[in-house]
Amino acid sequence: MIAFGTGGWRAIIGDEFIKSNIILVAQAVAQMMKEDAVTDQGLVIGYDRRFLSVKAAKWISEVAAGNGIPVQFINKMAPTPLIMHYIKTYRSHYGIAVTASHNPAEYNGIKIFTKGGRDAAEDITQRVECIIASLTSQDIQTIEYDEAKAQGLIEEINPFNDYIDTLLKLLDREAIRKKDLKILVDPMFGVSKNALQALLISCRCEVDVIHERHDTTFGGRLPSPSANTLMRLANMVVEKEYDIGIGTDGDADRLGIIDEKGAFIHPNDIMALLYYYLLKYKGWRGPVVRNIATTHLLDAIAERFGEVCYEVPVGFKHISAKMDETNALIGGESSGGLTIRGHIKGKDGIFAAGLLVEMICVTGKHLAEMLDEIHQEFGKFVMLEFDRRFSQAEKMRVTHLLFEEKQLPVFDTRVSRISYEDGVKVYFENGGWIIARFSGTEPLIRIFAEMSTREEAQKTSQKMLTFLEV
Repeated sequence: MIAFGTGGWRAIIGDEFIKSNIILVAQAVAQMMKEDAVTDQGLVIGYDRRFLSVKAAKWISEVAAGNGIPVQFINKMAPTPLIMHYIKTYRSHYGIAVTASHNPAEYNGIKIFTKGGRDAAEDITQRVECIIASLTSQDIQTIEYDEAKAQGLIEEINPFNDYIDTLLKLLDREAIRKKDLKILVDPMFGVSKNALQALLISCRCEVDVIHERHDTTFGGRLPSPSANTLMRLANMVVEKEYDIGIGTDGDADRLGIIDEKGAFIHPNDIMALLYYYLLKYKGWRGPVVRNIATTHLLDAIAERFGEVCYEVPVGFKHISAKMDETNALIGGESSGGLTIRGHIKGKDGIFAAGLLVEMICVTGKHLAEMLDEIHQEFGKFVMLEFDRRFSQAEKMRVTHLLFEEKQLPVFDTRVSRISYEDGVKVYFENGGWIIARFSGTEPLIRIFAEMSTREEAQKTSQKMLTFLEV
């Protein structure tokens, strides 16, 4: 069964992520494009550094070409935001990235993008799933890659320079050039190295890189930037006196930041830093959009500046849609993905890193100083996260308990309301909250709790974990 979650279709290589399934997805997308009469604009296809990514991208290209759809094939391993940027500028109706983003190395996957360079909405992915269910192997139309290329059905492109030039136009390059920052980058064996180096060196930063080689096992680590996975980056930032350490996930749509003291900056704080910076120091205006599992510190910042914070379900497609609806200034999530108004309609860890560097240079304050400024004005918001793997039987039990019987633990803090929009989220009268939801990309149940102290967040989380017996 091929099912699309919050971040596309992801599956274990050799299990479900196999050629027969990959070309089924490709044929379904091609059929959808023909039904919508948008084949003339072509299909943009890119891929990351995972095992089987380039082969899968070529298989998809062969199916598109076999259906008479011209393909713009990005012929180098590319960050997902670069692919989305090209879809936006090329004005294609559809694009595909072969990536499993931050998932473990044994996974790969497919992300579908739509016009404007945005994540495909749920109605699109559901439509693809329905078409897949109706297909057989005899329905697959394909042309061998080199033949399709010779016929002009596949065009190999490299939009790297256009992407970097666009990012440079969005940043205050002169402010960055004056500061001569020393920056350490950790691509986590993913695809961000060239883009981050090009962007930051163009702004006259001194840039060093670790974990840059091509390693489909990601060095044995999860390619997701966190306090645990960025420990070497943190140690080297302190040891070699860098101004900032920048880590990105496997396809570079998310980032993790290490400050000048070697401390990991939680993605919640990255969102808060950038929104606060754009409002207070740049003088920009506009609401903020966050998902249901992201810090309410953003709500406090928005209120202070006379703006609104909008809450949406998990999945960046919901964030980008709400940003369009409300003309929001910035949108993001607690997993480290964000974008701002005027840029692509999806996550861009490379641009977010550049904007943080700009913030340091414009304000003259390091990250720790900026965070202190925010916490002094708005107080502490402490979030704890817990992931628990489950069997199918456990998932059914928890689903029945939470969403059918709608049972919850008895909390020590008074509850103001409960939402079942995405998982179950309990809002407390003191401003804290806790959410339990199933991951849309892995077999995990995720618990997030935010309170004013770590002790309160820990106690609240433990009540939920004990209640669910996970």
